[in-house]
Formats: sequence, structure tokens, C-alpha cells
Amino acid sequence: MAGILVAVFWAILVSFLAVALVRLAQTLKATTKLVADVTEQAVPLLADASATVRSAQSQLDRVDAIASDVQEVTSNASALSTTVASTFGGPLVKVAAFGYGVRQALGRRTRDEDDRRTTAKPSRRTVIVGRAVPPARRARRRRKD
Repeated sequence: MAGILVAVFWAILVSFLAVALVRLAQTLKATTKLVADVTEQAVPLLADASATVRSAQSQLDRVDAIASDVQEVTSNASALSTTVASTFGGPLVKVAAFGYGVRQALGRRTRDEDDRRTTAKPSRRTVIVGRAVPPARRARRRRKD
């Protein structure tokens, strides 16, 4: 009887192992199918990604060329502005200074003529930080002292 019990025990054990092996085989088939499907979908995605990377690289090359052109234009503009400033800057400053001097001379001349007409003695002006103080204000200041 012990032999029969051992035989039945082994039969049950083999049955459980057979069921486990069948389920393992089904899992391996499903895994194989899943890997095949992923491979079928991944290959076109990788091709698209590769094309996108190539396109991005060509765009970056264009941007690099544009950036180098902009740098060259900037340096040319800087050189041009330096040349224009050195060529026209000095004479323009001299012309502006001459025009300012002429305006000041004509302004003093007309003020002096107006002062001579209105008063017998010429008026004196006090200069404070580049401004002329009118005689009336100067007179008020003297009264306060």
C-alpha cells in the first residue's frame, strides 16, 4: 500500500508540475508575441526619431550659419560707426561749437544794446555755475546781507 501512496503522490506532483509548465509555456508565448509587437511598432518609431534628429541637426547648422553672419554684420557695423564717428565727429563738434559761439556773441550783442538803451551804465552779471543771475535778484541778495 505504501507503494500505491507513493505512486499517487508522484502522479499528483507530476500533474501539478505539468499544469505549471503549461502555464509557463502560455506566459512565454504571450511574452514572445508582446516582444514581437513592440519590435514591429518600435522600428518605425526609431526611423521617425532618426529623421527628426537629422532635421534638427540641419536646422541647427542653419542657425549656426545665421549666428556667424550676424556676428560678422555686427563687427562690420561697429567698424562703420567708428569710422563715421572719427570722420564726421570732429568737424561736427567744431561746427556745433562755432554755431554756439555765434549765438552767444549775437545774444550778448543784442543784450548789451538793450541794456545801453534802457540804462545809462552797463549792468554787471554774476555767474553761478554757468548761469547768469539777473540784476534784480542780485540786488535782493545784497539787501539780505
